[in-house]
Amino acid sequence: MSENFILDSQNANLGKIEIAREVMEVIAGIAASEVEGVSSMRGNFATGVTEILGRKSHSKGVKVVEVNNDEIKVEAYVVVKYGYSIPEVAEKIQENIRESVYNMTEVKVEMVNVHIVGVNFEPDKTESGE
Repeated sequence: MSENFILDSQNANLGKIEIAREVMEVIAGIAASEVEGVSSMRGNFATGVTEILGRKSHSKGVKVVEVNNDEIKVEAYVVVKYGYSIPEVAEKIQENIRESVYNMTEVKVEMVNVHIVGVNFEPDKTESGE
């Protein structure tokens, strides 16, 4: 499993195009968090520490788990807002990640596995007027 994804360039004389795995994770993370009904993304200990230090991790809750030929597989760990249909939110996450990654990198996403790791029962601060 290579760390970076190498694209076939249209013009081999210009050189190669190499995209870091972390870049694809950032694109997928932003795409997933834009879906209505997503409360937050679930990260690991390292992303929690970086957020405490004031840096936002856009790849939080997303992992590129496999790179095969021209395709990748993505895992997304999501907390859904209470009152939203989990299957509908998960399907929108899959679609949004597929489209965003392809539009920005021309890499096809073979599979997006969405793991619902929680439900947020607290209302948004913007909705309650705070």
